Amino acid sequence: MICGGAGYIGSHVAKSVAEAGHEPVVFDNLIAGHRWAVRWGPLVEGDLMDRGRIEAAIREHGIEAVVQLAGSINVGESMQDPGKYFRNNFSISLNLLEAMDATGVKRIVFSSSAAVYGIPEGNPITEEAAKAPINPYGEAKWFVERALDWYTRARGFQCLTLRYFNAAGADPDGEIGEMHSPETHLIPLVILGAMGVRPPVKVFGMDYPTADGTAVRDYIHVRDLARAHLLGVEYLARGGESTAANLGTGQGVSVLEVIGAVGEVSGKPVPYERFARREGDPPALVAAAVKASQLLGWRAERSGIRQIVEDAWRWSGKARREGLYSE
Repeated sequence: MICGGAGYIGSHVAKSVAEAGHEPVVFDNLIAGHRWAVRWGPLVEGDLMDRGRIEAAIREHGIEAVVQLAGSINVGESMQDPGKYFRNNFSISLNLLEAMDATGVKRIVFSSSAAVYGIPEGNPITEEAAKAPINPYGEAKWFVERALDWYTRARGFQCLTLRYFNAAGADPDGEIGEMHSPETHLIPLVILGAMGVRPPVKVFGMDYPTADGTAVRDYIHVRDLARAHLLGVEYLARGGESTAANLGTGQGVSVLEVIGAVGEVSGKPVPYERFARREGDPPALVAAAVKASQLLGWRAERSGIRQIVEDAWRWSGKARREGLYSE
Protein backbone atom coordinates (compact mmCIF):
# COMPACT_ATOMS: atom_id res chain seq x y z
CA MET A 1 0.00 0.00 0.00
CA ILE A 2 1.42 3.35 -1.07
CA CYS A 3 0.18 6.17 1.14
CA GLY A 4 0.28 9.35 -0.90
CA GLY A 5 0.48 7.27 -4.06
CA ALA A 6 -1.46 9.79 -6.13
CA GLY A 7 1.24 12.39 -5.58
CA TYR A 8 4.45 13.16 -7.41
CA ILE A 9 6.84 10.64 -5.90
CA GLY A 10 4.13 8.18 -4.92
CA SER A 11 2.84 7.74 -8.47
CA HIS A 12 6.36 6.97 -9.69
CA VAL A 13 6.77 4.44 -6.86
CA ALA A 14 3.49 2.81 -7.90
CA LYS A 15 4.71 2.45 -11.46
CA SER A 16 8.01 0.88 -10.35
CA VAL A 17 6.20 -1.52 -8.03
CA ALA A 18 3.82 -2.59 -10.81
CA GLU A 19 6.67 -3.07 -13.29
CA ALA A 20 8.29 -5.44 -10.79
CA GLY A 21 5.16 -7.61 -10.73
CA HIS A 22 3.60 -6.43 -7.48
CA GLU A 23 0.19 -4.78 -7.01
CA PRO A 24 0.41 -1.19 -5.73
CA VAL A 25 -2.68 -0.15 -3.76
CA VAL A 26 -2.79 3.64 -3.52
CA PHE A 27 -4.21 5.18 -0.34
CA ASP A 28 -4.72 8.93 -0.86
CA ASN A 29 -7.19 11.66 0.10
CA LEU A 30 -6.51 13.44 -3.23
CA ILE A 31 -6.06 16.82 -1.53
CA ALA A 32 -2.59 17.16 -3.04
CA GLY A 33 -2.59 14.07 -5.26
CA HIS A 34 -4.21 13.54 -8.65
CA ARG A 35 -6.69 10.88 -9.67
CA TRP A 36 -5.15 10.74 -13.17
CA ALA A 37 -1.80 9.74 -11.62
CA VAL A 38 -3.22 6.45 -10.26
CA ARG A 39 -2.74 4.07 -13.20
CA TRP A 40 -1.14 0.86 -11.96
CA GLY A 41 -3.46 -0.44 -9.25
CA PRO A 42 -6.57 0.33 -7.19
CA LEU A 43 -7.18 3.65 -5.47
CA VAL A 44 -8.54 3.77 -1.94
CA GLU A 45 -9.75 7.28 -1.22
CA GLY A 46 -9.16 7.93 2.44
CA ASP A 47 -7.43 10.06 5.03
CA LEU A 48 -4.64 8.71 7.20
CA MET A 49 -6.34 10.21 10.24
CA ASP A 50 -9.14 7.67 9.68
CA ARG A 51 -7.72 4.58 11.31
CA GLY A 52 -10.75 2.46 10.47
CA ARG A 53 -10.38 3.28 6.79
CA ILE A 54 -6.71 2.28 6.87
CA GLU A 55 -7.43 -1.02 8.60
CA ALA A 56 -10.25 -1.82 6.16
CA ALA A 57 -7.98 -1.14 3.16
CA ILE A 58 -5.21 -3.33 4.58
CA ARG A 59 -7.60 -6.23 5.16
CA GLU A 60 -9.52 -5.86 1.89
CA HIS A 61 -6.41 -5.83 -0.29
CA GLY A 62 -4.24 -8.24 1.68
CA ILE A 63 -1.51 -5.65 2.18
CA GLU A 64 1.95 -7.05 2.97
CA ALA A 65 3.97 -3.83 3.23
CA VAL A 66 3.42 -0.08 3.35
CA VAL A 67 5.25 2.83 1.76
CA GLN A 68 4.47 6.07 3.59
CA LEU A 69 4.90 9.17 1.42
CA ALA A 70 1.83 11.17 2.50
CA GLY A 71 2.28 14.56 4.14
CA SER A 72 2.87 18.27 3.63
CA ILE A 73 6.13 19.26 1.95
CA ASN A 74 6.58 23.05 1.90
CA VAL A 75 9.46 23.98 4.19
CA GLY A 76 8.65 27.69 4.07
CA GLU A 77 5.01 27.09 4.95
CA SER A 78 6.06 24.92 7.87
CA MET A 79 7.78 27.96 9.41
CA GLN A 80 4.48 29.84 9.26
CA ASP A 81 2.13 27.01 10.25
CA PRO A 82 4.05 24.44 12.32
CA GLY A 83 0.89 22.79 13.64
CA LYS A 84 -0.14 21.78 10.13
CA TYR A 85 3.17 20.00 9.62
CA PHE A 86 3.08 18.10 12.88
CA ARG A 87 -0.49 16.99 12.12
CA ASN A 88 0.04 16.20 8.42
CA ASN A 89 3.38 14.47 8.84
CA PHE A 90 3.77 13.11 12.35
CA SER A 91 0.17 12.55 13.54
CA ILE A 92 -0.96 10.77 10.39
CA SER A 93 2.12 8.54 10.41
CA LEU A 94 1.50 7.58 14.03
CA ASN A 95 -2.10 6.72 13.17
CA LEU A 96 -0.87 4.62 10.24
CA LEU A 97 1.54 2.71 12.49
CA GLU A 98 -1.26 1.95 14.94
CA ALA A 99 -3.47 0.67 12.11
CA MET A 100 -0.64 -1.48 10.78
CA ASP A 101 0.01 -2.90 14.23
CA ALA A 102 -3.68 -3.75 14.66
CA THR A 103 -3.74 -5.63 11.34
CA GLY A 104 -0.41 -7.41 11.71
CA VAL A 105 1.43 -5.56 8.92
CA LYS A 106 4.94 -4.86 10.20
CA ARG A 107 6.94 -3.69 7.16
CA ILE A 108 7.13 -0.01 6.24
CA VAL A 109 9.33 2.13 4.02
CA PHE A 110 9.16 5.73 5.23
CA SER A 111 9.81 8.80 3.13
CA SER A 112 12.03 11.03 5.25
CA SER A 113 14.20 13.97 4.23
CA ALA A 114 17.60 15.59 4.37
CA ALA A 115 15.80 18.23 6.42
CA VAL A 116 16.37 16.09 9.52
CA TYR A 117 20.06 17.11 9.39
CA GLY A 118 19.40 20.84 9.58
CA ILE A 119 22.58 22.76 8.75
CA PRO A 120 25.25 20.05 8.58
CA GLU A 121 28.81 20.54 9.74
CA GLY A 122 30.06 19.30 6.39
CA ASN A 123 29.10 17.75 3.06
CA PRO A 124 28.49 15.09 1.84
CA ILE A 125 26.21 14.13 4.72
CA THR A 126 26.33 10.61 6.13
CA GLU A 127 23.49 8.90 7.98
CA GLU A 128 25.41 9.31 11.23
CA ALA A 129 25.45 13.12 11.01
CA ALA A 130 23.73 15.00 13.84
CA LYS A 131 19.96 15.34 13.56
CA ALA A 132 19.24 19.01 14.19
CA PRO A 133 16.23 20.16 12.10
CA ILE A 134 15.85 23.91 11.65
CA ASN A 135 12.23 23.91 10.50
CA PRO A 136 9.00 22.16 11.54
CA TYR A 137 8.96 20.10 8.34
CA GLY A 138 12.29 18.49 9.21
CA GLU A 139 11.37 18.19 12.89
CA ALA A 140 8.15 16.31 12.06
CA LYS A 141 10.10 13.90 9.83
CA TRP A 142 12.54 13.29 12.67
CA PHE A 143 9.65 12.66 15.08
CA VAL A 144 8.39 9.93 12.74
CA GLU A 145 11.85 8.40 12.53
CA ARG A 146 12.04 8.22 16.32
CA ALA A 147 8.57 6.64 16.46
CA LEU A 148 9.63 4.03 13.89
CA ASP A 149 12.61 3.14 16.06
CA TRP A 150 10.35 2.50 19.04
CA TYR A 151 7.85 0.47 16.98
CA THR A 152 10.78 -1.65 15.85
CA ARG A 153 11.87 -2.26 19.42
CA ALA A 154 8.46 -2.63 21.06
CA ARG A 155 6.24 -4.10 18.33
CA GLY A 156 8.58 -6.01 16.05
CA PHE A 157 8.28 -3.69 13.04
CA GLN A 158 10.72 -3.66 10.14
CA CYS A 159 11.23 -0.04 9.14
CA LEU A 160 13.40 1.35 6.35
CA THR A 161 13.72 5.11 6.40
CA LEU A 162 14.86 6.74 3.16
CA ARG A 163 16.25 10.23 3.70
CA TYR A 164 16.29 11.72 0.27
CA PHE A 165 17.45 15.03 -0.87
CA ASN A 166 15.78 17.01 -3.71
CA ALA A 167 13.39 14.95 -5.82
CA ALA A 168 13.23 16.20 -9.41
CA GLY A 169 12.52 15.20 -12.99
CA ALA A 170 9.64 13.21 -14.44
CA ASP A 171 8.78 9.76 -15.77
CA PRO A 172 11.00 9.13 -18.82
CA ASP A 173 7.96 7.68 -20.62
CA GLY A 174 6.05 10.92 -20.08
CA GLU A 175 3.13 9.28 -18.27
CA ILE A 176 3.42 11.17 -14.96
CA GLY A 177 5.40 14.05 -13.52
CA GLU A 178 5.66 16.82 -10.99
CA MET A 179 2.63 19.00 -10.36
CA HIS A 180 1.90 20.81 -7.12
CA SER A 181 -0.64 23.52 -6.38
CA PRO A 182 0.84 25.91 -5.56
CA GLU A 183 4.13 24.89 -7.14
CA THR A 184 7.08 25.55 -4.82
CA HIS A 185 9.86 23.33 -6.19
CA LEU A 186 12.67 25.02 -8.04
CA ILE A 187 12.98 23.04 -11.28
CA PRO A 188 9.29 23.20 -12.33
CA LEU A 189 9.21 26.89 -11.37
CA VAL A 190 12.25 27.59 -13.54
CA ILE A 191 10.73 25.60 -16.42
CA LEU A 192 7.42 27.45 -16.20
CA GLY A 193 9.36 30.70 -16.09
CA ALA A 194 11.20 29.72 -19.28
CA MET A 195 7.86 28.89 -20.88
CA GLY A 196 6.67 32.39 -20.04
CA VAL A 197 3.66 31.24 -18.03
CA ARG A 198 5.02 32.19 -14.61
CA PRO A 199 6.66 35.35 -13.24
CA PRO A 200 10.46 35.51 -13.04
CA VAL A 201 12.00 32.89 -10.77
CA LYS A 202 12.73 34.06 -7.23
CA VAL A 203 16.31 33.30 -6.21
CA PHE A 204 16.49 33.42 -2.43
CA GLY A 205 19.94 34.27 -1.19
CA MET A 206 22.92 35.29 -3.33
CA ASP A 207 25.38 35.43 -0.42
CA TYR A 208 25.67 31.81 0.69
CA PRO A 209 29.20 30.40 1.19
CA THR A 210 28.97 28.51 -2.13
CA ALA A 211 30.73 28.88 -5.47
CA ASP A 212 28.17 31.30 -6.95
CA GLY A 213 26.49 32.49 -3.74
CA THR A 214 23.26 30.55 -4.27
CA ALA A 215 22.03 27.54 -2.32
CA VAL A 216 23.31 24.11 -3.36
CA ARG A 217 21.19 20.96 -3.36
CA ASP A 218 21.62 17.33 -4.36
CA TYR A 219 18.99 16.68 -7.05
CA ILE A 220 17.88 13.09 -7.55
CA HIS A 221 15.70 11.88 -10.39
CA VAL A 222 12.26 10.74 -9.24
CA ARG A 223 12.67 7.53 -11.22
CA ASP A 224 15.78 6.71 -9.21
CA LEU A 225 13.86 7.50 -6.00
CA ALA A 226 11.01 5.24 -7.02
CA ARG A 227 13.35 2.34 -7.68
CA ALA A 228 14.88 2.79 -4.21
CA HIS A 229 11.46 2.41 -2.57
CA LEU A 230 10.84 -0.82 -4.48
CA LEU A 231 14.26 -2.14 -3.49
CA GLY A 232 13.48 -1.10 0.08
CA VAL A 233 10.29 -3.16 0.20
CA GLU A 234 12.17 -6.14 -1.21
CA TYR A 235 14.96 -5.62 1.35
CA LEU A 236 12.44 -5.81 4.19
CA ALA A 237 10.77 -8.88 2.65
CA ARG A 238 14.16 -10.61 2.79
CA GLY A 239 14.29 -9.94 6.53
CA GLY A 240 16.34 -6.75 6.40
CA GLU A 241 16.88 -4.95 9.69
CA SER A 242 15.36 -1.57 10.47
CA THR A 243 17.66 1.26 9.47
CA ALA A 244 17.90 4.57 7.63
CA ALA A 245 19.69 5.38 4.37
CA ASN A 246 20.33 8.53 2.37
CA LEU A 247 19.35 8.78 -1.27
CA GLY A 248 21.33 11.20 -3.37
CA THR A 249 24.05 11.57 -5.96
CA GLY A 250 26.85 13.03 -3.88
CA GLN A 251 26.96 16.02 -6.26
CA GLY A 252 25.57 19.45 -5.44
CA VAL A 253 23.95 21.79 -7.96
CA SER A 254 23.35 25.48 -7.24
CA VAL A 255 20.20 27.46 -8.00
CA LEU A 256 21.98 29.38 -10.75
CA GLU A 257 23.26 26.13 -12.25
CA VAL A 258 19.68 24.81 -12.39
CA ILE A 259 18.59 27.99 -14.14
CA GLY A 260 21.46 27.59 -16.59
CA ALA A 261 20.54 23.95 -17.31
CA VAL A 262 16.92 24.87 -18.04
CA GLY A 263 18.11 27.62 -20.35
CA GLU A 264 20.32 25.18 -22.26
CA VAL A 265 17.64 22.50 -22.60
CA SER A 266 14.84 24.90 -23.55
CA GLY A 267 16.87 27.29 -25.65
CA LYS A 268 15.01 30.07 -23.87
CA PRO A 269 16.20 32.74 -21.45
CA VAL A 270 15.09 32.22 -17.86
CA PRO A 271 14.22 35.48 -16.09
CA TYR A 272 14.93 35.59 -12.35
CA GLU A 273 14.93 38.06 -9.49
CA ARG A 274 17.12 38.14 -6.43
CA PHE A 275 15.73 38.09 -2.89
CA ALA A 276 17.09 37.75 0.62
CA ARG A 277 17.62 34.32 2.11
CA ARG A 278 14.56 32.46 3.39
CA GLU A 279 14.46 31.47 7.03
CA GLY A 280 15.17 27.76 7.45
CA ASP A 281 17.18 27.22 4.24
CA PRO A 282 20.64 25.63 4.71
CA PRO A 283 23.41 26.80 2.34
CA ALA A 284 24.17 23.30 1.01
CA LEU A 285 22.80 19.77 1.35
CA VAL A 286 24.65 16.96 -0.43
CA ALA A 287 24.16 13.26 0.30
CA ALA A 288 26.57 10.45 0.96
CA ALA A 289 24.60 7.46 -0.36
CA VAL A 290 27.05 4.61 0.18
CA LYS A 291 24.74 2.84 2.62
CA ALA A 292 21.88 2.64 0.09
CA SER A 293 24.27 1.03 -2.36
CA GLN A 294 25.46 -1.52 0.18
CA LEU A 295 22.03 -2.43 1.59
CA LEU A 296 19.81 -2.18 -1.46
CA GLY A 297 22.15 -2.44 -4.42
CA TRP A 298 20.91 1.01 -5.39
CA ARG A 299 22.59 3.91 -7.11
CA ALA A 300 21.39 6.99 -8.96
CA GLU A 301 21.34 6.19 -12.68
CA ARG A 302 19.39 9.07 -14.21
CA SER A 303 20.21 11.93 -11.88
CA GLY A 304 22.52 14.21 -13.84
CA ILE A 305 21.02 17.69 -13.84
CA ARG A 306 20.80 17.75 -17.65
CA GLN A 307 18.81 14.48 -17.78
CA ILE A 308 16.56 15.63 -14.94
CA VAL A 309 15.78 18.89 -16.72
CA GLU A 310 15.19 17.21 -20.08
CA ASP A 311 12.61 14.80 -18.61
CA ALA A 312 10.96 17.57 -16.59
CA TRP A 313 10.82 19.87 -19.66
CA ARG A 314 9.08 17.21 -21.77
CA TRP A 315 6.58 16.50 -19.01
CA SER A 316 5.79 20.17 -18.43
CA GLY A 317 5.10 20.69 -22.12
CA LYS A 318 2.81 17.68 -22.24
CA ALA A 319 0.99 18.71 -19.05
CA ARG A 320 0.33 22.18 -20.46
CA ARG A 321 -0.93 20.79 -23.76
CA GLU A 322 -3.30 18.44 -21.94
CA GLY A 323 -4.57 21.19 -19.64
CA LEU A 324 -3.34 19.60 -16.44
CA TYR A 325 -1.88 22.81 -15.05
CA SER A 326 -4.17 25.23 -13.24
CA GLU A 327 -2.21 28.36 -14.05
